[in-house]
Amino acid sequence: MLEDTLTRSRRTLGDDHPATLQANNGLAVTLNELGKHTEARHMLEDTLTRSRRTLGDDHPATLQANNGLAIILNALGEHTEARRMLEDILTRRRRTLGDDHRHTLQAANSLAVTLNALGEHTEARRMLEDILTRRRRTLGDDHRRTLQSANSLALVLNTLGEHTEARRMLENSLTRSRRALGDDHPDTLLSAHNFAVTLHALRSYPEAAKLLENVRARQRDVLGDHHRDTLRTTRALADTLTAMGKRFAAQKLLAGKKPKRRLGRKRR
Repeated sequence: MLEDTLTRSRRTLGDDHPATLQANNGLAVTLNELGKHTEARHMLEDTLTRSRRTLGDDHPATLQANNGLAIILNALGEHTEARRMLEDILTRRRRTLGDDHRHTLQAANSLAVTLNALGEHTEARRMLEDILTRRRRTLGDDHRRTLQSANSLALVLNTLGEHTEARRMLENSLTRSRRALGDDHPDTLLSAHNFAVTLHALRSYPEAAKLLENVRARQRDVLGDHHRDTLRTTRALADTLTAMGKRFAAQKLLAGKKPKRRLGRKRR
């Protein structure tokens, strides 16, 4: 649908029209979600160049394209460049939109995740605690963005070794995400994955394995076998099975084969 929209927009409005740039941005974000990071990067670099030329550096559409490009750079492991871009975006959004605007908080959240990837865990935690407070106040506890910030903060807590607090946060987030978004929503599945990884860190291996089996089955149905989230859950499940002494089952799982004994995949 986005490819068709972009083709029509280019033909009727031209490459530099705001609607065309918006369609280009939407397609690039979708490609990134599908794991096609390099293709998405090229599209957004072109979109950003055109948007800066026609709309200016501070225009919301320019900053949105810039933010999307920074997220892709993170996915490609280019965290230092992503940080530089996100710090500039956050400064511009605070100046033009204010500290509590959803786009400002989006940029701040992306920057905090980047800082965590760069090893600056304490600063990432400080930022995410502030973002979570602001999102709870402006969006509510059950909003998708609020739940994303709670998940991001819990991951930082895990990195800092505060697994018990991370478990409490993720258990709460998962309950809210299931209620607000449904069991099969990608955000819910990611939250469940993170909760299971925390259970693994706390050595609750059987509970972690059961949850990861359920998450993996749902991700295969919703996202496909080769989606990055499905593959990440498969690796996490293999790690948990190995920790339980089930190395043969873990090896079969990573080889893409079913072990002789079924891994329970009952759905709730």
